Formats: sequence, structure tokens, C-alpha cells
Amino acid sequence: MVSRPGGKLEIVRELRALTPEEFERAAERLRNPAPGSRIEAAKKYGIDLTLLIEQLRLTPEERLRKLEQASEAARQIQGAARRCTK
Repeated sequence: MVSRPGGKLEIVRELRALTPEEFERAAERLRNPAPGSRIEAAKKYGIDLTLLIEQLRLTPEERLRKLEQASEAARQIQGAARRCTK
């Protein structure tokens, strides 16, 4: 735990890659969600849960790198769109 201003305590966890066992358990829950679960609701709504499984295969650092690349691409597209509207 880490103490924050105002006396609040916050739980801080170290990010790490899933073990093979943790990955398989998570992937199984996403492939075959329990009836009535939020995962099942997401699947019924049309969310592609295989994309989550794909992300879980990556380490936290790899996920962050992909997020940064997507963010940079979005900034470039936004800049191009602004230039086109001027």
C-alpha cells in the first residue's frame, strides 16, 4: 500500500505477464463465459472477446507499446484531418 495526500491509502500492484496457467484460465473464461456473467453479457452484446485473449498474450510492456503506437497514429490522423479542414 502507498499513502497518498489526504491520508488515503492506495493499493499498488506490480504489472507482470500472466503465467501460462493464469492465461489459460482467463482465456477459458472469455471463450466460455459463465451464464449470467458480465463476460457473457459482453459477448451477447457483440464484443469480440478474442481480442481480449490476444491482448492477454502480451506482456504489460508490449500492451503499453501497442497503446502508444495507436495513440500516436490517432494524433497523426487528427492532425491530418485538421489540415484538411483549413
